[in-house]
Amino acid sequence: MKKGEATRARIIDETGRQAAIRGFGAISLGDVAEAVGLSKSGLFKHFDSKEAMELATLDAGFDRFIAFVWADADDLPPGRARLENVFERWLDWTEVENAAGGCLIVAASTELDDQPGPMRDLLQQRVRAWRQRLAGEMKALREPPMSDAEAESVVFQMKSFILGHSELRRLLDDTGARAAARSAFDSLMARTRNP
Repeated sequence: MKKGEATRARIIDETGRQAAIRGFGAISLGDVAEAVGLSKSGLFKHFDSKEAMELATLDAGFDRFIAFVWADADDLPPGRARLENVFERWLDWTEVENAAGGCLIVAASTELDDQPGPMRDLLQQRVRAWRQRLAGEMKALREPPMSDAEAESVVFQMKSFILGHSELRRLLDDTGARAAARSAFDSLMARTRNP
């Protein structure tokens, strides 16, 4: 990686770290510049604006999430084995990200849900694509495949288990959070395969 690319990556990582903890709206160019050892004008060598930096950070954060959660699943057959692997890695993600201060995607979803603009548009696009990918996997659970509406409902429940796990583990320090989430997901898979 060239020096400029490495600096840009450091800026994105630091912006993501701060935004996961405080939100995009609460961080300034000065906060990021100081943390990475640059001047504010030094940031503008890599990004045209604060918004461009934030968009790049959000996009890179989602790429990182997909790589972390999906990487091991590509080699598995579609359906339950792949979904179980994705669910386990998603639980891992919440634990890894929570240890680092929080998940950028969850923080951005909370912050941007009622703020129209390019950041929200990008987040919506990425979340919709992720949910569609999961819904496609849900359809591979049985033959004939479930309807679009049913697949979307199962994805909603799966995501609810992830959020519930995060709350139990992070906020309530419940060491049984992972087992509870896994049990709920196993029941969901059983119900979905054998309606």
